[in-house]
Amino acid sequence: MMSTIGFLGMPEVGDDARRIFEEDVEELGYVMNVSKLWAYQPRTVMSLFGLLREASSPYGLDARQRSILVVACASAFGDSYCSLSWGVRLAAAADEAIASGVLLGTDAGLSDQERAMARWARKLARDPNQTTEADVQELRDVGISDDKIFAMTAFVALRLAFATVNDALGVPPDSEYRTYAPAAVLNAVTYGRPFLDDIAS
Repeated sequence: MMSTIGFLGMPEVGDDARRIFEEDVEELGYVMNVSKLWAYQPRTVMSLFGLLREASSPYGLDARQRSILVVACASAFGDSYCSLSWGVRLAAAADEAIASGVLLGTDAGLSDQERAMARWARKLARDPNQTTEADVQELRDVGISDDKIFAMTAFVALRLAFATVNDALGVPPDSEYRTYAPAAVLNAVTYGRPFLDDIAS
């Protein structure tokens, strides 16, 4: 039986993909399912991650803010994988209750500026054509500059592009999240692709 990742057969693993796998193992102790999928085009995903860093880091988006943006957009987009991955990161950068609040859309525990950022990320994920000048002004009113607004928008859009590929090709979240994701994060993610063992059962 052919080994698969999502809906596709497992690609051949070249040197670039092997480096990504090794980084996963060094950081997490296992190879992520998304890394296996992107073994089809490892240089593309490395370039994408480079763009994400370029879009966010020089414009004052710190780890907590990036986590809020990704968790807010992923949950609004219905992407379980990034919701779990970045929910774990947000729980580490803030706490479990804040991560759960952003996943559920209550934004409990966030500052006014962070709430505005989360609302903006959700608007981009749901329908970017429905944003208005008033939405942008809301970001300015809580102290976010125009260059940071652009950076946030580019960052979220690139994250959505990444998630679209993963979700469309059926990649399930890593089952390992069940062993280390906070319970509040796991309980909040009730949408998107299920864990592989849930599909099997």
